[in-house]
Amino acid sequence: MYIHMNLSRPNILLTVSEDCPPRFGCYGDPHATTPHLDGLAARGTVFEHAYSAAPVCAPSRFALLTGVAPESNGPAHHMRARAHVPAWMTTYPEILRGLGYYTTNNVKTDYNCDVDPDAVWDACSSRAHWRDRPDGAPFLAVFNYDPTHESAVFGRDAFTVDPQDIRLPAYLPDTPDIRADFAHYYRHIAGMDAFVGELLAQLAEDGLVEDTVVIHTSDHGGVQPRSKRWCYDEGLHVPLIVAAPERHAHLFPPPGTRVSAAVSTIRVPPTLVDLAGGTPPAHMQGASLARTAFDPGTERAFGMRNRMDARYDTVRTVRDARYRYIRNYHPHRPYGTHQAFAWLAAGYRSWETEHLAGRLDDTQDAFWRAKPGVELYDCTADPDQVRNLAGDPAYADVEHRLAGELRAHMLAVHDNGFLPEGAAAEGYEASRADGAYPLARVLDVADAVGRRDPGELPRFVAALADPDAAVRHWGAVGILVLGRAATTGPVRELLRAALADDPEAFVRIPCAEALARYAGDTSAVAALAASADAGNPWPVRLEALNALTALAPEAAAPHRDAVASTAAEAHEHLGNAARYLLHRIDGTYTPETQIFDWEALLVTFEQIKR
Repeated sequence: MYIHMNLSRPNILLTVSEDCPPRFGCYGDPHATTPHLDGLAARGTVFEHAYSAAPVCAPSRFALLTGVAPESNGPAHHMRARAHVPAWMTTYPEILRGLGYYTTNNVKTDYNCDVDPDAVWDACSSRAHWRDRPDGAPFLAVFNYDPTHESAVFGRDAFTVDPQDIRLPAYLPDTPDIRADFAHYYRHIAGMDAFVGELLAQLAEDGLVEDTVVIHTSDHGGVQPRSKRWCYDEGLHVPLIVAAPERHAHLFPPPGTRVSAAVSTIRVPPTLVDLAGGTPPAHMQGASLARTAFDPGTERAFGMRNRMDARYDTVRTVRDARYRYIRNYHPHRPYGTHQAFAWLAAGYRSWETEHLAGRLDDTQDAFWRAKPGVELYDCTADPDQVRNLAGDPAYADVEHRLAGELRAHMLAVHDNGFLPEGAAAEGYEASRADGAYPLARVLDVADAVGRRDPGELPRFVAALADPDAAVRHWGAVGILVLGRAATTGPVRELLRAALADDPEAFVRIPCAEALARYAGDTSAVAALAASADAGNPWPVRLEALNALTALAPEAAAPHRDAVASTAAEAHEHLGNAARYLLHRIDGTYTPETQIFDWEALLVTFEQIKR
């Protein structure tokens, strides 16, 4: 047992539950068995509206490590990437080590960047523990709990909650598989609570309770359909509980306080630095949660989505204490694009089965249709976020305010998400070089895409002639989104000229898709197939496969052999996208078709490490 020490700075215990929404007793869930977290909440501060930086693990964990929004340092905003972190962008464990802390991580990393975990932590393994620290050293100990991961619902164990007792959200059909996904997950939440309880017991055994600030959160929201990967509360809402001992209680609101303001977990790294007695570095984009008065009227939490595994889809969102505003930059794509890994869960397969059988109401079927350009939800009156208030005059002021705040944030963090993956200008430093990435000009075009206003066609046509490839790309996407009426006459000829002459594949691909979909141009389909060929960089190939998938299966059928060749490749994203398309071409796809290849996932992990 360690001797109790009167430390001037607190020890810090940070527990992170994987993929875990706040379905806890202290958050009002009647089905939860979470006595240890409920006790932590009673002696600490509960942040009722805490949100992750992204609704999926790797981008959100980048933010949790660096305090930098993933879209600020491309390609960290894509799911499963390897962003370069500049040497000066110190992570919080490096900073705390410099302040004399013994820092441990047990054990997940998944930081979506080239940071070497062994270099930034004193110990990073399944055995890492504060008990190995040098005598007298304060510690920061991070423990990640993996059994709450999405894969927890891929199988079935004994239920601790009766599936019939579950309240299903309005956007989901009432099927046994969907009920079972929700009910089954509670046993994993209970296991996570017991895990936290064991760590708290170890603190007590070591005589460290009065010296340690305890923080609990998750990397992102839940795992049920339309949660993980999606920019609604279900995908972004996380638990955040901070409990400080009496000697450090002045740093936070009084015990038992519930903060209603929206906060982001991007604020966790500067909080850790602050607690350790350091000054958060300027590159950290959030403020410390310590010594803070939380104003629901001014606090905001921003979130994002870009490539999710094999699917490109650019989404940005902002949440205040009551409203969520979402801007969809690919409104021509349905929400429910097939995600090979997600479809390993019975809930997604069940939902799609009901859709194909025509048994869904309009609210439940919206997931399978094209998206609106803008969404606005009153999350107090509409917690399921199914009644879109965008365009409602009664909420015009709210919509205008949040739209302006979102754009200002995107400019402030220099959002890389409007660049093609792999672009030379991608990255924190590269994207900020003079003239490399005219983001304001790019957003002027990209923001117009979601309006789906035929009056914007001249803007998109002009953008096709812009010297910047990102501007041209979004001009082409804008024409594609406007549809058949926009792809006639002179505009059609401009698309053909761009398809023939533009040096950038990411400009040519949306031009080809528009021509293929709305002009029946078989040479444009052939151009997409050529872009998907093995001679091109994999992001180009993936973008082309997504475009081919958006066509009618018979349009892609002449290129079946090329698709089949890609389907056999040991690249997770390319293989999954091509296998799904191949089944669509052959007419053999059903929701029960397993597309995901576990071996390809392992290959992709190794490629990213290199």
